[in-house]
Amino acid sequence: MLQGAQSAVSFSLSLAGGLCLWSGVMELMERSGLALSFSRALRPLMARLFPRAARDERILQSLCENLGANLLGLGNAATPAGLRAAGAMAALPGAADELCLLVVLNSASLQLLPTAIATVRASLGASSAFDILPAVWLSSLASVSAGLLAAGLLRRLWRR
Repeated sequence: MLQGAQSAVSFSLSLAGGLCLWSGVMELMERSGLALSFSRALRPLMARLFPRAARDERILQSLCENLGANLLGLGNAATPAGLRAAGAMAALPGAADELCLLVVLNSASLQLLPTAIATVRASLGASSAFDILPAVWLSSLASVSAGLLAAGLLRRLWRR
């Protein structure tokens, strides 16, 4: 039991270290303006996916922050922005479909850089923690595509 507890604490500390590192990277991106540039690049896509929500600049900014953090594998950093966007979207008339789409995108979580998984792999001794990138890209693209397809189909069925 003591050895298991020691392993659990050691593993938790390594995860906390990775979490702090990538959260720090996200903070640097925000302070340098890189996150804002990234959000601007995502705006056309987000405005197409969330046309009602995109009318409100504050909601659009939260959506872009949320998607950007998820793309970088920073789910913990994506949560506050996602909650802000969801809360504001819930007050919009007729935005229920867009709110469901936000949940789908957050659940499927398209990731370009899976930082949490790389941290776990590194803590467990992987020689190259990011060698799983092609598999992560394919699987997250497939999950987002399936989620968007299902959301679109269910929206059409619900309206009938």
